[in-house]
Amino acid sequence: MSIRRDFGRVMRMGVAPALGVAVIGYFAYHLVHGDRGLVAWRDLSERIRTTEAEARQVAGERQEIERRVALLRPDSLDRDMLDERAREVLNLAHPDDLVILRAPAAPAK
Repeated sequence: MSIRRDFGRVMRMGVAPALGVAVIGYFAYHLVHGDRGLVAWRDLSERIRTTEAEARQVAGERQEIERRVALLRPDSLDRDMLDERAREVLNLAHPDDLVILRAPAAPAK
């Protein structure tokens, strides 16, 4: 009977710590690999950095386009810009112009 009592005592003493280790392991795993864990946080931080860099680039492009459009407004028309756009749209060139052909740009993804 003492063996049975000893076995029961060992089981009671071992089950609670084992259950505690299992619970801590569960939460530790999800702290690192869960949907809101450290790995997901690192990936999200990287996506934020790349998106902010892309937003800065697009803002720069927008400012350049706005500057060029401002030169074509009727109240402040720039003749050189008007000439450049007319030649580009109509695909015309002056006989004395030197034309340098470039390969077309790759489409944006």
